Amino acid sequence: MASLPAIANNSDIRFLGKLLGDVIRAYGGERLFEATETIRRASVERHRDVSEGKAADNTAVDLSLEKLSLDETLDFVRGFMLFSMLANLAEDRQGIAAEDGADLASAIAQLESEGIDRAQIRTLLDHALIAPVLTAHPTEVRRKSMIDHRNRIAELMGLRDLGRDTTPDGDSVDDAILRQIALLWQTRVLRRDRLYVTDEVDTALSYLRDVFLPALPALYQRWDRALGERTPSFLRPGSWIGGDRDGNPYVTADSLKTALSKASEAVLGYYCDAVHALGAELSISTEHAPADAAVQALADASGDDAASRSDEPYRRALSGIYARLSATHDALTGKHAPRPGRLVGEPYANPADFRADLVTLAHGLGIALKTGGALGRLIRAVETFGFHLATLDLRQNSAVHERVVAELLKVAGVEDDYLALDEDARVALLRRELANARPLTSRFAEYTDETAGELAIVQATADAHAAYGPACITNYIVSMAQSVSDLLEVNLLLKEVGLYRPGETPTAAIMAVPLFETIGDLEAAPAVMTAWFALPEIATISKARGHQEVMIGYSDSNKDGGYLTSTWQLSKASTALKPVFAAAGVGMQLFHGRGGAVGRGGGSAFRAIRAQPSGTVQGRIRITEQGEVIAAKYGTRDAAMTNLEAIASATLLASLEPERLSNADNASFSAAMDKLSDTAFHSYRDLVYGTEGFRTFFRQMTPIAEIAGLKIGSRPASRTKSDRIEDLRAIPWVFSWAQARVMLPGWYGVGRAIADFEDKALLKDMAQGWPLFASALANLEMVLAKSDIGIAERYAGLVEDDKLREIFTTIRDGWHQTHDGLLQVTGQSRLLEKHPALDASIRLRLPYIEPLNLLQIELIKRRRAGEEDPRIGEGILLSINAIATALRNSG
Repeated sequence: MASLPAIANNSDIRFLGKLLGDVIRAYGGERLFEATETIRRASVERHRDVSEGKAADNTAVDLSLEKLSLDETLDFVRGFMLFSMLANLAEDRQGIAAEDGADLASAIAQLESEGIDRAQIRTLLDHALIAPVLTAHPTEVRRKSMIDHRNRIAELMGLRDLGRDTTPDGDSVDDAILRQIALLWQTRVLRRDRLYVTDEVDTALSYLRDVFLPALPALYQRWDRALGERTPSFLRPGSWIGGDRDGNPYVTADSLKTALSKASEAVLGYYCDAVHALGAELSISTEHAPADAAVQALADASGDDAASRSDEPYRRALSGIYARLSATHDALTGKHAPRPGRLVGEPYANPADFRADLVTLAHGLGIALKTGGALGRLIRAVETFGFHLATLDLRQNSAVHERVVAELLKVAGVEDDYLALDEDARVALLRRELANARPLTSRFAEYTDETAGELAIVQATADAHAAYGPACITNYIVSMAQSVSDLLEVNLLLKEVGLYRPGETPTAAIMAVPLFETIGDLEAAPAVMTAWFALPEIATISKARGHQEVMIGYSDSNKDGGYLTSTWQLSKASTALKPVFAAAGVGMQLFHGRGGAVGRGGGSAFRAIRAQPSGTVQGRIRITEQGEVIAAKYGTRDAAMTNLEAIASATLLASLEPERLSNADNASFSAAMDKLSDTAFHSYRDLVYGTEGFRTFFRQMTPIAEIAGLKIGSRPASRTKSDRIEDLRAIPWVFSWAQARVMLPGWYGVGRAIADFEDKALLKDMAQGWPLFASALANLEMVLAKSDIGIAERYAGLVEDDKLREIFTTIRDGWHQTHDGLLQVTGQSRLLEKHPALDASIRLRLPYIEPLNLLQIELIKRRRAGEEDPRIGEGILLSINAIATALRNSG
C-alpha cells in the first residue's frame, strides 16, 4: 500500500484540542485525562501506520478501551465528541466548505465570458426564486445548548483572528474560550425528553432570527455591488416545521398556529429593534438639510410633537412608524412589542405598507445616505421576510387526503364510496365539486378525528393568510403523489376555506405540489403533470401564477432503488418534465428533497445544482436543509453567507450557462448511464429486498433499535408499526448504516455496475466531461472514504445467526468492488487523491471515530445480552451522538 500524504496541521485544531485537554484534566481528573490520551495516541499511531503503508495492530485500541470503567467510558465518549465538534468548528473557519467560483461575482464574470450579458442576468433574477427550506428531520443529535456554546467559541476565535486579547466585556479572549469549552464539558449532551414540534420550531427560529435575518440583507448588499444595481429579493427562506404532517401525528392546527405566531413575533421584534436603532441614527435636522415633502408628511402624521425633535423629521417619522409597527406586533402575536412606545398607531395592513414608509425615508435622504446602510438593510429584510419570516409549507400524505375527501363526499351526500372509484371517475367528480361554490362541510355534521384535524389545518391556513399575508403559506406538498386526483383533493380541501375559488377564472392562493419519491413515481411524473396541465381550470391557474412546482424526493428513491439509480432517475425525471412544462406555457420550479447524507441527496449543493440537466433550473429552485446540515451550513452568519451565496451562484450558472455537452456526448453518456443504473438497481434490490433475512440482518448489525432511543425528533422512525424496510423512514435507514460505518445507501450496486460495463474509456470521459456523473462520483468517493469495512465487520458480529451474518460477505465484496471501480474511472491511486482538503478532513477524524465505534459495539452487546445498568444505554446514545458529530453528514 502506498503511503498517504501527511495531514496538514490546523493551528486552530491544535489550540482548541489543547484547551479541551486542559478542561478534561481539570474537571475529569488526571486518570481520565491519561486514559483518554493513551487511547488517542494509540489510535492516531495506528492510523499513521496505515497511512505509511505499515501493517496496523488490530488490538492496540481494543486493549486500551477495555481498561475503562463505565463512568470513564461515558466521559471518554464525551471528550472525543467534543474534539470532533471543535475540529468541525476549526475547519469551518478555514472555509473548507467554500468552493472555487461559488460566489455571485465569479458566476457573473463566468457568464459574461460566455456571452451572457448583465441584462439577461437581471431578467432572470426578476423572476427567480431560491429557497433553502429548513426541516425538522431527526438527524441533528446535538442539543441546542451545545450548538450555542460552539457558536460562542466561533465568535471568540474571530476576535482572536483580529489580534484582540480581550473581549468587549474585558475578559481575556483565550480565557473566555476556555470557559466555553468548560461549559461544553459540563453541559448535558443528551435530551431527557422527546422533542416536541414546538421545540423544533424554536430551534429553527433561532437560525432564522439570529442568522438569516442579519445575513441575507448583508448578502444582498454584496450582490448589489457585484451586479452593479439593486438586485431583486430572489432568495427567501422556507420551513416545513409546524406544517409537515406526513407521518407526524403531533403536527396539528395548533402547532401550525404556534409556528406562524412565533415566526411573526421574531421578525416583528427584529423590525422594532431596527426602527428603534434608526431613530438614534437618523438625527438629520431641517436646520442643515431641508426635509423632503413626503418625509415631512410622515413626520406630521406621526403624532410625535416633542419639542426636542421638532426640527428632526426623520426621527418624528420613525416614531410614527414604530407606533404602527408596535401595534402590528400586538395584533399579530397577542404580545406587546419589546419597547412599547408612548405613541399609538394603526397596525400596518401588510408588509408592503411598512416597506413603503421606509422607502419614503430612503428617497428623502441625500446621495450619500439613500442607498445601503441600516435603512437599506431593513428595507431588504422587509422584502425578504415580510411579517412571516419564512414561508411555511404544508405537507400531507395522499392517502390521508383520499380518506378525508371520501368522508366529506359521503357525509355531504355526494358520493357514498369515493375510494372505490377509478381515477377517471375521481377526477370527473372532483372537478365538478371544484366548479361548485357550495361548500361540502357543515358545522352540524360529525367527522372523524382525522377529517376534523385536516379541516382545522386548512382553516388555520386561511386565517394565517388573512393575518400575515399570502406569502406565509404558498405550497401544499402531497407526499406519495401518483395521480391527478391526488392534487385535486388538495384543492377541494382548500376550497372549503376560500383558498381555492371557482368561477370563470378560478384562482388558488396555495399551490398543490406533487412529491414524486419512489423510482416508479419519478418515471410516472411526466404523465401525471401532462394530465394535470390538460385540465383547463388548472392551466388557467398555473399560467396566471407563472410557474408550477414539482418536488422530487432523494431519500425514498434511494432507499427504493439505490444511489446510482436514484441519481439518474431524478435527472431523467427533471429532463422529461421540461417539455411538459414548455408545452403548457408554465415555468418549472423543482423542489429538491435532499438530506445530509449522500444516500439522501447530500454532498455539495453547488456541484449538485450545476449538475442539473440543462434547462431544468430556470432560475427557480427550492432545496430542503435537514438535520445536522442546518447547524453545519447556517450555524454562524459567515457560514450562512458562504452557503447561501453558493446556492445562488450555482442557480445562476445552471440557468444561464450554455449546454456543455454535445448532442452526441449527451446521447452516449445517457445510454451508458441507463445501463449502469439498470445493473446497479438490480444489484441493490437483490441485496436489500431479495435476500432472505436481510431485514433481520440490518436490524441486528446496525444500532437502528438504539437510535430509536435518541430524543432527536418529534416524528416516529417508521411510517407503520411493521419492521419492513419499505415502511422505515429513509432518515433512520441511512443514519443506521452510517453509525455502523458501512454507508451502504451511498454506494451499494455502483461497483457491480462499473465492473459489468465494458467501455471503461467511456466512463472516464463521463467522469471528466459530464457534471452529473462527476458530482455523483465525488459524493460516492466521500462516502467510501468515511466508511470502514473493518469496523463494519465488527458490527456484523452483532448478528446472532451465523448464516445471516454471511450477508456481510456480499456487502464487503461490494465495497471493495466499488472502491476499485471508482479509482479506475477517476484515474486515482487512492480515494480523495484529487481532493486533498476533504481527504485531510476525513483522515483527521478517523482515529477519533474508531474507538467510539468499538465502544458502541461492546455496549450494544452488553445491552442486548440483558444488562440493565442505565449507564450502558446512556453510553450507546452518547456514542451515536459522537459518531454523528465526527462524520458530519450522516443523516
